[in-house]
Amino acid sequence: MNPSMAAAHRKTFVAAMAAGGGGVAIFRTGPEKVRNRDVHFPFRPDSDFWYLTAFPEPDAVAVLIAAPDGEDNGAASSDRFVLFVRPKDPEMETWHGRRAGIDGATALYGADEAHSIDDLDAELPKLLRGAARLFYRTGDAGSEDFDRKLLSSLQQMYARTRDGVTGPATIVEPGTLLHEQRLVKTADEIAVLRRASVITVEGHRAVAAALNPGMYEYELEATVNGVFRRRGGWGPGYPSIVAGGDNATILHYTENDQPIADGALLLVDAGCEVDGYTADVTRCYPASGRFTDAQKALYEVVLEAELRGIGRVAPGNTFHSVHEEARRALIEGMLAIGLLTGSLDEVLEGGADQRFFMHKTSHWLGIDVHDVGKYWTDGAEADKTSRPLQAGMVLTVEPGLYIAADDETAPEEFRGIGIRIEDDVLVTADGHEVLTGDAPKTIADVEAACAAGAGAR
Repeated sequence: MNPSMAAAHRKTFVAAMAAGGGGVAIFRTGPEKVRNRDVHFPFRPDSDFWYLTAFPEPDAVAVLIAAPDGEDNGAASSDRFVLFVRPKDPEMETWHGRRAGIDGATALYGADEAHSIDDLDAELPKLLRGAARLFYRTGDAGSEDFDRKLLSSLQQMYARTRDGVTGPATIVEPGTLLHEQRLVKTADEIAVLRRASVITVEGHRAVAAALNPGMYEYELEATVNGVFRRRGGWGPGYPSIVAGGDNATILHYTENDQPIADGALLLVDAGCEVDGYTADVTRCYPASGRFTDAQKALYEVVLEAELRGIGRVAPGNTFHSVHEEARRALIEGMLAIGLLTGSLDEVLEGGADQRFFMHKTSHWLGIDVHDVGKYWTDGAEADKTSRPLQAGMVLTVEPGLYIAADDETAPEEFRGIGIRIEDDVLVTADGHEVLTGDAPKTIADVEAACAAGAGAR
């Protein structure tokens, strides 16, 4: 992410803090995590921290200070961005890579001031002093030590009220402001998501062209993930699912270690992450290059459901209406091919379809693959309704059918087939745009994409 994007995000967030009375917000990015012994997992910044700072290093803390509109909040100065980072260390940088350091935090990432992370305990109380509210999320995994330190600092501050020292009286979940902001994407964010989508489509087309019966799932995983890296992405935004045959009936299958049988259908759920933003696309490819009659019948049901769900994506329509439309289409299709019996209303009421379609149709998409933002309107529990869509939101549409291999209640020809079709959809001012629409999706286009590598078969 360009630091200028993060600066724009900070400006909007600080303005929202100021409008509600100002305060101090604290965001942390985690440390490197040990994978085994002295080997670490690849580091990826915390999503909120990344959105507001574009700072890519571990062990950092961002403090944003917002005065109430028209006032000074009592802190040393108003509306500041303060970064606490690892200092420069030539020996450590020789072993583990360059650091921005304190000077880089200001010169490269736009901090108004920066300190060593080692000085956090001494400096943080100064930044909190006089603030009416503290925006901070407690209870995150791995944050226990920091939570204790922060709460201890607040208690010490409260104990000095006779000396005129004041501190935040209220701790506010920052997501109440920030996650609603993150939900509606800016033009810059949409541009990044477009790039992630283009690379993701290339990865899926590469899988279709490379697929041969007898290949192992991990070979195709390497194909799609390799495209993501070769094209400049960070890699997959989540563990790629490459599931052949009845492995596709496992929703989050990631072992990816089995051979792909001739005649099997391969489900690939993979999305490229670019500058912290990820695409999320699922397609199904016949290992032999052509769908069987049973695969085709199920695929057409899922495709119709996806297209009808996408058709509901428009400003003013509710988020849940996308799922309702896709579910209705799936039920109608399952009744038509004999996978379900009864009437549409009976299945809608009784939920018999959930045996084959056990998840929702959509989720928000952005910096997190299951991105943040409310799905329901505010209000009492009984009064909550699905929120209306608005321009700038990005969501997936991903209906599926999953018939377990041992489900003796299903017609035999459908057993062991899992199908999901998923696209990333931007809500526009007058409707929607399918960001990933170039990934082959119709039966004719999927078979043509597979035929692109037919010479190797």
